[in-house]
Amino acid sequence: MGLAIGRTVTALLVVGPIVALAIAVPLLWGHAVNLLDVILAAAFYLVSGFGISVGYHRLFAHRSFRAARWLKIALAAAGALAVEGSAAGWVANHRRHHMFSDKPGDPHSPHNHGTGAVAQLRGFAHAHVGWLFQADLTSVQRYAPDMLDDRDTRIIGKLFPLFAVASLATPFFLGWTISGALQGALTGLLWAGLARMMLLHHVTWSVNSICHMFGKQPATQNDRSTNFAPLALLSFGESWHNFHHAHPASARHGALAHQVDPSAALIRLFERMGCATRVHWPTEAQIALCNVS
Repeated sequence: MGLAIGRTVTALLVVGPIVALAIAVPLLWGHAVNLLDVILAAAFYLVSGFGISVGYHRLFAHRSFRAARWLKIALAAAGALAVEGSAAGWVANHRRHHMFSDKPGDPHSPHNHGTGAVAQLRGFAHAHVGWLFQADLTSVQRYAPDMLDDRDTRIIGKLFPLFAVASLATPFFLGWTISGALQGALTGLLWAGLARMMLLHHVTWSVNSICHMFGKQPATQNDRSTNFAPLALLSFGESWHNFHHAHPASARHGALAHQVDPSAALIRLFERMGCATRVHWPTEAQIALCNVS
């Protein structure tokens, strides 16, 4: 029953926004989006996206820097708004991915499904969304005991369902409050809630799929991870995935000056503010070896 419920919730998160957009856009044709919707969607995308890239990933999964307590809590809450699961579960799956990268045991590798075009398509689908529907065999106690030992992240993890609801309810009420109309609430929910969540989900999943199948490998060939430049801005620098796999603890994934990495820029800002310390920046030797974008 637990697995069935989990799969149902996952299906709603994956398919629900697509269905909602397919129904709503024709009904709202001609007035489906306005400036308020764009501003709200961008704001929620930035907050929840940085919550994943800077919070869940670089801070919690890899300890790329130390964060002041208020910043740690804020990043954990922002990551929860992305509706990608609790921080502990996310971190455990990601650490397991690094431990078994593109080998048996990797929860979402696209390369464990045989050879040939059909197998590659099957692998891509598995890495992108298919793995979400399988039984979760990742032990949080084994892969992320530090997350369970941290009282702050443990509490936020228990409150994850409330953050998931707030991620959709807040755009609805902000749209209603600012516009003063129910239509503003509904379009706020549509674009800053459902569409924003759907886009961020697929960008995150693309790092699992696209960034293990297409792109370049300038930093390491120990696995199939790649750098995929077109996704850099939308993923906040996460698509410089090959350098990340070569140096997982690095706070900066876009090692070269021209490689856009907004997450690294935000961490640098936190460092200058004094709320991020012990930041692991790439060394000159690491950068010198990464001379192909």
